[in-house]
Amino acid sequence: MKKWITISFIAMLFLIPAYSYSADLSSLRISLIEGDVQLNPEDTSEWMPAVVNMPLKSGDRLWVPEAGRVELLSRDGTYLRLDERSSLDILILDKDSSQFYLITGHMYVNFRGLSNSVLQIDTPISSIRAYERATFRIDVNDDKDTEVSVFKGAVNAESRDGRTSVGAGKTLSLKQDMYAELYPLGPVDEWERWNKERDRRLSERRYSYRYLPNELGVYSNDFDENGRWVYVKEYGYVWTPTVVVSVGWAPYRLGRWVWIGGDYVWVSYEPWGWAPYHYGRWAFAASIGWYWVPPVRGDVYWGPGFVGWVHTPTYVSWVPLAPREVYYGYGNYGPHSVNITHIDIHKTVIKNVYKNVYVNNAVTTIHNDTFIKGKQVDFKQKENPFLREKINVGRPQIKPEKATLMPVVKEIPSAKQPPQRIKDVHVKELKEKRPLVKEKKASVLTPESPQKKMTVRSSKEPKGGVSTQERTVTTKRPSVPKKTQKVKEPSVKERAVRTERPAVTTKRPSVPEKTQKVKEPSVKERAVRTERPAVTTKKSTPKGTWVPAGRPAAKEKAQEIKEPLTKERWVKERWVPAEKPAAVEKQREVKETRIQEKRAPVEGKKAPKERPDVTERQKGFK
Repeated sequence: MKKWITISFIAMLFLIPAYSYSADLSSLRISLIEGDVQLNPEDTSEWMPAVVNMPLKSGDRLWVPEAGRVELLSRDGTYLRLDERSSLDILILDKDSSQFYLITGHMYVNFRGLSNSVLQIDTPISSIRAYERATFRIDVNDDKDTEVSVFKGAVNAESRDGRTSVGAGKTLSLKQDMYAELYPLGPVDEWERWNKERDRRLSERRYSYRYLPNELGVYSNDFDENGRWVYVKEYGYVWTPTVVVSVGWAPYRLGRWVWIGGDYVWVSYEPWGWAPYHYGRWAFAASIGWYWVPPVRGDVYWGPGFVGWVHTPTYVSWVPLAPREVYYGYGNYGPHSVNITHIDIHKTVIKNVYKNVYVNNAVTTIHNDTFIKGKQVDFKQKENPFLREKINVGRPQIKPEKATLMPVVKEIPSAKQPPQRIKDVHVKELKEKRPLVKEKKASVLTPESPQKKMTVRSSKEPKGGVSTQERTVTTKRPSVPKKTQKVKEPSVKERAVRTERPAVTTKRPSVPEKTQKVKEPSVKERAVRTERPAVTTKKSTPKGTWVPAGRPAAKEKAQEIKEPLTKERWVKERWVPAEKPAAVEKQREVKETRIQEKRAPVEGKKAPKERPDVTERQKGFK
């Protein structure tokens, strides 16, 4: 009885999650790939094809041939991108620090800059370190000359001559045995434009952020573009893919098990196949199909692939694990997992059958040769292996070969393979020469001596003589031009006249101001202006023959008005057009009669106070 209690207690210890951030394979992965990008893992000296969702570790090397590009994404949200003819070595990947070595080529970095994090990128003649959020690029040519261009934030650049800081909008040029030069950013090229557009699209936060734990928020773009979230009563909001290439699709089917870091790791060929296959579990519902259940917030652990195994001398089978089912692996992979590193797996028996075993087409079965060599071998298993065979505790005990290290088995043309000078570089030697230095004031190139300030020559003009104004124009979206007024085509006579006129200057005419400012008059000028007649109204009376309508004696004295009538004269003399003086006078008399009738006292009411006789024309000027 005591022996049984002891065994049960030991088993419970393995079920308790280990909350340690071990150096696993979740630090860095390939998130985008174009062309025949190649990888040289630390475990072998062979160069092999690289694929999307390939996890990377310390000691791995990358080569991007002509017409190729690759994007790397770290778990903290930092993006590293390489253009064609670029070689990058991964020296160190820690929890909060990472170090790379760019031998040659073009590298674009969008560093997220979390707390206490350091990003160090070395080149043959320099070392660049970033401690806070920054966006920059590094260019290294075949002569080892290095250029560091900063778009946002700031980085520390160091050479044998000393250290300096490069801020946003500046480019630092470093050459061997020459002074460093600092000048404004040059014009935007196609490589920079592509990266900034990629950053803009990836920075757009969408709806997946609200359903994912914070640790997986950097992968939300994959969920947004390839699936949808639905609510399930048992698990809450779950994600189901909407991009499926085959009718009989099931999780952990489109990809390959690759031997990486001492374990078989699932490498999915699906663009979204990173987080759903290395975090959380899968389940099935008839109304939804396959759906992925994200891990609980605070219990996010990476795994090589959460599946159950069956291995026979002929074939290998696996099935995705449902939520809360126990995963047996060689490491600490969070809740509902058992570390079998120090357990005799031959004496351990799994009695419970996995739930997804009963789902139609959920079990994937392949021949052993297909599992090892990656070449398709026709094999069909009629019966479900999990219902008749013994379930493996942990991965299948298959000795890895050269082919099991390759994520995909294909030949690379010789013209695309890295040159010999790239192959001759050894990562171990680089680690010894270039240590990772986290302290800002410490030196990378000369750790034994105190750091000195770099001598830098500054220039106001960018390299190549392109002004910063031209760069600003190219970075902004082109504005929509205003509609131009069509110019009427001149006649033959007008052309002849224009040829005799002096030539028109090429300068654009200045835009005239809408209103001209009036000069404030002096005291003397104000006194003179007061003696002048009153200013006419805005709508002055037209010139012509007018007569005063208010005085009968003046009706026949029509006179020619040479100046516009003023307001005072108009009101006083009530001038009317000479053509119809009688009609105007009659109309005035009718209006005065109506006014008198309205003012007549009504019986029983007090008569209103009489008002001065004011004509309608006088009212108009008040």
